[in-house]
Amino acid sequence: MEYEAVIGLEVHVQLKTKAKLFARSDYFYGAQPNTLTDPVVLGLPGTLPVLNEMAVRQAIRTGLIFDATIPEVTKWDRKNYFYPDNPKNYQISQFDHPICRGGFVEIELAGPSRNIMGEHKKIQLHRIQLEEDVGKLTHEGEMSLIDFNRAGVPLMEIISMPDLHSEEEAFAYLTSLRTHLSYAAISDCDMEKGQMRCDANVSIRPKGQRELGTKVELKNLNSISGVRNGIAYEIQRQRQVLEEGGQVKQETRKWDADANISTPMRTKETIDDYRYFPDPDLVPLKIERSLIEELRQSLPEMPFRKQERFFTSYDLPYTITSVFYPHPDLCDFFEETVHFYSQPKAIANLIANDFLRELSGAHLPIVRGNFPIEPRQLAELVRFIDEGTLSKQTAQDVFIEMFRSSQDAKTIVQEKGLSQNSDEQTLIHLCKTAIENNPNATSEYRSGKIAAINVLKGNVMKISKGQANPLLIDKILHQLLDL
Repeated sequence: MEYEAVIGLEVHVQLKTKAKLFARSDYFYGAQPNTLTDPVVLGLPGTLPVLNEMAVRQAIRTGLIFDATIPEVTKWDRKNYFYPDNPKNYQISQFDHPICRGGFVEIELAGPSRNIMGEHKKIQLHRIQLEEDVGKLTHEGEMSLIDFNRAGVPLMEIISMPDLHSEEEAFAYLTSLRTHLSYAAISDCDMEKGQMRCDANVSIRPKGQRELGTKVELKNLNSISGVRNGIAYEIQRQRQVLEEGGQVKQETRKWDADANISTPMRTKETIDDYRYFPDPDLVPLKIERSLIEELRQSLPEMPFRKQERFFTSYDLPYTITSVFYPHPDLCDFFEETVHFYSQPKAIANLIANDFLRELSGAHLPIVRGNFPIEPRQLAELVRFIDEGTLSKQTAQDVFIEMFRSSQDAKTIVQEKGLSQNSDEQTLIHLCKTAIENNPNATSEYRSGKIAAINVLKGNVMKISKGQANPLLIDKILHQLLDL
């Protein structure tokens, strides 16, 4: 029997704020354990929560990005459960009045080849809710250690509809989610630092059947690739269970990335198990329409729209736009460079090839603070190539020196004497010398093997140490050889 996978993702995203959701204590990754807590976070007697306005603003901005409905009123609920990393024995979350409802995340699937855009789809969202994070448990043998630094950190839980049908769609969904939220400075979405965590609800059903199969929740997915691998395994595991005549159990399973398997954790809780009720210490929040419009104006151009504009405004190919658009700092750098010198294709090629190669070689993330070259400097280098001041070969050496020293191209060219030689009399002499030194290539060219001229061009460049103007060399060699 042919089966179809049905997948829904629950993604927790840590918001960029200066303080926790209901407390003043700070949070940053890498602090000494239990140094970023306070009485509110620990739920000590006599403490009261105070809502972080920035977290609310960031959640509304997220809803606007994904075309969600922002309600007039949202409220806070206590989600009760007993676990060592939950200091109050309840978590302040949202139950029946979340801050955002509906919306969609646009995704792009892989195309048939690297230079062809893949299919775009809209994955519907169920809701986005705000809630506080819990602490972190570290298990060492028979001992468990608790760090409450993360407890109280503002989270969004972004819950999709069961609209995904493969591990590749789940991968594209998380990639798009991360890119959009990073663009708007809502979250860095660094999964290694726990800023983005995903649980996957996976079921399969006979293809064509409308009724959903038994759902399994998959946890401990610590990377976007891990989500893809875990879902692929779980789909295959459930298919095997059904094909052998068994029944899939509704349960929570843990993904083991090292062994590449999932193992049972516990029976899945139901809503009743959490005994939700409105938090008595927090009043419902009314969201003014004027605030929504203010936040809408604060949103930057989103990644897929930027990619479309790069197609139409700069006539860039998909191979370049697909590299650029996930990185807002790189896109800004490109457009600022074009502002100084209006040759977008030449600039884009240099950035996509040389600039990104050097960043990767230096193990630097693609963020503006790591760019050792300014747009004005890069524009000057491209102009030198177009004007014939530098050959493309020499320009590559100049660029590497610019990247390492942050010096202007003009300074490097002057100090090292790298200006391209365009003196016609000098180049005629060099071309005649190359013809005399390469009788075989000369004979082959004159007998009809046009490509043989490349041997002569290479010889001229070698004699001139790469400083001869290649366009003039080509012109002069043809004139001399066609006599």
